[in-house]
Amino acid sequence: MALVMLPGLTALIDDISEDKKLPPTVVESALRESLLKGYEKYRRTLVLGTVDDPFDEDYFGNFDVALDLDEEGFRVLASKIIVEAVESEDHQIAIEEVRQVADDAQVGDTVVLDVTPEKDDFGRMAASQTKQTLAQKLREHQRRMIQEEFADLEDPVLTARVLRFERQSIILAVSSGLGRPEVEAELPRRDQLPNDNYRANATFKVFLKEVSEIPRRGPQLFVSRANAGLVVYLFENEVPEIQEGSVRIVAVAREANPPSRSVGPRTKVAVDSVEREVDPVGACIGARGSRIQQVVNELRGEKIDVIRFSTDPGQYIANSLSPARVEAVRLVDPEGQHAHVLVPPDQLSLAIGREGQNVRLAARLTGWKLDIKNAHDYDQVAEDGAVSTLIAQRRQEERLQAEIEARLEAEHAARAAEDARLRELYPIEEDFQSEEGVAIEGYQEALEEHQGVEPSPADTVADADAEAAAEAEAEKEVR
Repeated sequence: MALVMLPGLTALIDDISEDKKLPPTVVESALRESLLKGYEKYRRTLVLGTVDDPFDEDYFGNFDVALDLDEEGFRVLASKIIVEAVESEDHQIAIEEVRQVADDAQVGDTVVLDVTPEKDDFGRMAASQTKQTLAQKLREHQRRMIQEEFADLEDPVLTARVLRFERQSIILAVSSGLGRPEVEAELPRRDQLPNDNYRANATFKVFLKEVSEIPRRGPQLFVSRANAGLVVYLFENEVPEIQEGSVRIVAVAREANPPSRSVGPRTKVAVDSVEREVDPVGACIGARGSRIQQVVNELRGEKIDVIRFSTDPGQYIANSLSPARVEAVRLVDPEGQHAHVLVPPDQLSLAIGREGQNVRLAARLTGWKLDIKNAHDYDQVAEDGAVSTLIAQRRQEERLQAEIEARLEAEHAARAAEDARLRELYPIEEDFQSEEGVAIEGYQEALEEHQGVEPSPADTVADADAEAAAEAEAEKEVR
């Protein structure tokens, strides 16, 4: 068949490569796949309405498309196996036909034949199929490159620009680095900040949460403005002591989307200093609050509490409830990490915070269960009795949980042992089939070599029948 001409093929590949930011080889591969899909559509239209579709999913697996960039065209090629009698003309070719052009051809060899139809025969449906497939393949390659580009990104914080709004999500344009093309990322509703103004072309710092594979959409970037990693990144960029390593961020507790609109976003950051002479809290706040103000501005006015970390749990808990003043901290159940925090009456509401936000963040930051108590009304004897009851309940629950886990583990072990015993008694083919493919007749020999294997009931019956037959034959001989 003649070459199907595609005028401007080279220029088309170059234009797509530049527009989609894909290598030319990737564009050529996508074009070959789409032309092959168009050829499949052409073949199906030939039998449309006459017979049922005879082509299964793998029918065209031996077909390929070759692009000729010099002459700007393409050919459809089919790999066919040489056989004595042809059963499928698309996959086989008779030996007599091949030997007309190649005397040394042998049955079982493969030949590649040009099966390109005429350009006019392709039809509108095949051309439409080619166009759709090309667009789909290019999107797949783009998304695959996006996944590879962003999956191992060292810096997870990106500068994003608002493109459009889709339902409750915001579609942003992000770039992985200088000179790299922008790609789309999704900012879901739960990862947005209530104080942000997401107008068109507005820019934000976002945290790259994940690169997920979405069915029928391919790799998709998901970013967040509510992730605690964004706070860590902003402090690292504003505080030189953190970059140098003399100050470190120990923990972050953030509530970017409070359950009530009357409560604003808030974050608590616990910091510690490696060098004794360095004040970690002062380093993060900066002169007249200049450093922390930059972080607050980027987070659109979010409240941020910077507290000093301490290895003493009581001191750490007291610091975490800042700005409230704490009188004492009683670690009533260190094993269960339960503490009572005693505060003056005038500090009670401040320690708890609006709708419990302050104590909730402090509990997340420290990892302890905190009960805020009025220091003037605190009855230590009564509280200790109540705590003892809670400790007894917790230990009872832990014992029950341990017993359940032990029972489940014992049941699994017993089931595994029973399965192993049954496999010895009633072996299956997979137990004795080696990588080289041991024949079924060799299973009995393997059983005899395996110590402690009892014969199966079928084998026992067969042996008993054989013994009875032998005894009967011996009795006849005696008579």
